[in-house]
Amino acid sequence: MTTKHDQILTYIETLPVGERISVRLIAKNLQVSEGTAYRAIKEAENIGLVSTIQRVGTIRIERKMKEHFEKLTYGEIVKIIEGDILGGIDGLDKVLNKFVIGAMKEDAMLRYITPGSLMIVGNRIGAQRLALENGAAVLITGGFDTTEEIVELANQAKLPVIRTTYDSFTVATLINRAMTDQLIKKDIMLVGDIFTNVEKTIYLNSEDTVADYRKLNDESRHSRFPIVNKKMRLIGIVTAKDVVGKPDNLSIERVMTKDPSYVKTHMSVASVGHLMIWDGLEVMPVVKDDLTLIGIISRQDVMKAMQLAQRQPQVGDTIADQIAEQLELTSENPDDWHSAIPAFKFKVTPQMTNSVGTISFGVLSELVASASQRTLLAYQKRNAVIEQMNLHYFKMIQLESELEIRPRVLEIGRRSSKLDIEVFIENTLVAKAIVICQLMERT
Repeated sequence: MTTKHDQILTYIETLPVGERISVRLIAKNLQVSEGTAYRAIKEAENIGLVSTIQRVGTIRIERKMKEHFEKLTYGEIVKIIEGDILGGIDGLDKVLNKFVIGAMKEDAMLRYITPGSLMIVGNRIGAQRLALENGAAVLITGGFDTTEEIVELANQAKLPVIRTTYDSFTVATLINRAMTDQLIKKDIMLVGDIFTNVEKTIYLNSEDTVADYRKLNDESRHSRFPIVNKKMRLIGIVTAKDVVGKPDNLSIERVMTKDPSYVKTHMSVASVGHLMIWDGLEVMPVVKDDLTLIGIISRQDVMKAMQLAQRQPQVGDTIADQIAEQLELTSENPDDWHSAIPAFKFKVTPQMTNSVGTISFGVLSELVASASQRTLLAYQKRNAVIEQMNLHYFKMIQLESELEIRPRVLEIGRRSSKLDIEVFIENTLVAKAIVICQLMERT
């Protein structure tokens, strides 16, 4: 029997794209409480069935496919620029490929307008019409209105006409930043990208016995299995240690570990890898918000994914990328890494400083983290995740200062390492850190 929550989601899926919905409307039509309707609408927004747009409301949108998650839609642009919709609301879920600033004559604009683009223009009715007729949406800057003819044309073409009070330069900067952010997100792997679906997953039911576990253990490449109830909801986990010395006819529910660690599809692979490495877990169940089992993720899957991500080109630079690019290795001795002290150099640029002209604490922390990871990668061929850092300033580090960063490995084990990092300016110690890292297994 389906719950009221599931019934509401099913009802929302049957609504046409562009249909406005509200908590009160859902509650009235399906005879549920407004609290239940509100929670279901938020869930629908999380899974991409609806979108809430300022001054427009909550509308039904076409569910975005996974392959397009790195691209922006016109609806997302409305949120970014704090705009409102004048027409073409049915096209808000369409994907934006590029934007064009309409600062030239109309006959010169035509060569730049392509389907899926966004024309940024002021109160120029001819340019707005030209964009819509050639498959481009329109963004009107300066808070100007448009004509009924343009609104009707936008509705027919299902291309949004958006209005904002910002100027053209500001909205172009905002959209360009959003595009870069989305490109960066594209390279961040999520659990949903790599987990093994439940149809291909080995699990046990609460009614199974220790004998059933031992049979599965002989057939599987791992020894850790999730336990589910009749509704497929996760209730525990069982490992080889749990069944040692237990009789075959004993219920698996009697020996399982209750309230096990689990992950969800929206979590990053890196964060899950952090948990699995530190806790020594070979397998973790993947669940929905209501703990329904939808698959598993193994430590081997995580390692392969993280190594693949490191080999992929970064299509948009993060602040960490910019700092790492300027961190230059000046000396190394791979033959004797225990006694050798590698050195990195770094010059403090204006964008790396705070309001008083000294290096930002966050930038210095990232420098120390990057130097630690590169030291372990160079001498141990092992990737590392920073677990803890104690960083201390001794002197203020000014703009244009040339830093020398000297890492030294204090101790290293199978799973963790401790490093001493010293920062110098002209042989004067200005900062020092103790860094503890988690080490990833060799492959």
